Amino acid sequence: MEHSLPILPTISTSCIVISAALVAYGWSLIRKRKIEAHKKVMLWAAAFALAFFLVYLSRTVFIGNTSFGGPDDVKIYYTIFLVFHIFLATVGAIFGIVTLLTGLKNNLVKHKKLGPITSVIWFFTAVTGVAVYSLLYVFYHGGETTSMIKAILGF
Repeated sequence: MEHSLPILPTISTSCIVISAALVAYGWSLIRKRKIEAHKKVMLWAAAFALAFFLVYLSRTVFIGNTSFGGPDDVKIYYTIFLVFHIFLATVGAIFGIVTLLTGLKNNLVKHKKLGPITSVIWFFTAVTGVAVYSLLYVFYHGGETTSMIKAILGF
């Protein structure tokens, strides 16, 4: 039996992948000293990250989250991985906001220190986000769609 991928999680995951790709491109631009292009690309990266967040938040509030639908013996590993991803995403978002603000305020000493750290965290966030999406919707059929607490803790 063939199943289709859910539209909102697919859109939000795509936004994070695009955001990470733009961060990588922005990083390459600043290494070439293309400051204005770097600034524009990084603002687009932030816009795609914000789009992810708005889609994710809307889906969580109005529809709920999907619990893991794979085998029970894999669920504990998925849950640990999910918690790690959520932690990374939270840290990455905070670092991203601070890094963006330091760049916009021309606090370049701090921005140059934070930028590479933030980028690496964001790359790992994107990779783990794609893995979570793949485990929920590609490799296994998603489980019940319900509140976030129930999806994470399995109650």
